[in-house]
Amino acid sequence: MTAGRFDLPEPDTFTRTYWDAAAGGRLLIRRCGACGRAHHYPREFCPHCWSEDVTWETASGRATLYTWSVVHRNDLPPFADRVPYVAAVVELAEGPRMMTEIVGTAVHPAGQAPELSGGAELELAFREGIPVFRPVPTV
Repeated sequence: MTAGRFDLPEPDTFTRTYWDAAAGGRLLIRRCGACGRAHHYPREFCPHCWSEDVTWETASGRATLYTWSVVHRNDLPPFADRVPYVAAVVELAEGPRMMTEIVGTAVHPAGQAPELSGGAELELAFREGIPVFRPVPTV
């Protein structure tokens, strides 16, 4: 972790592939060759059937909003400068759910994010090599 920052990863030998891809604008997930299911966060085995026959796969970048909360207070750097922000769990088009942040949406001082609703379509974005999501623009 970068000194004084609590939002940047500390890649290890296994997760370096994931973080290097993210730095290049790609979100990787893992897919099991035994049961066919995808999972996230990256693990060396399938959390569904325990097989070690798992490989990296580039996610489509599409997701739906599963749940979210507006964070009003976080004293850790750099979050204090970002409040209020939207912490969320999204469901990737490939199936797995992941924790992330929703960007590009207005958060009112009362703590509401009126542009958001459960099941909202989202698209992948990146901030400093970290995958985040934003609402898909409506036409």
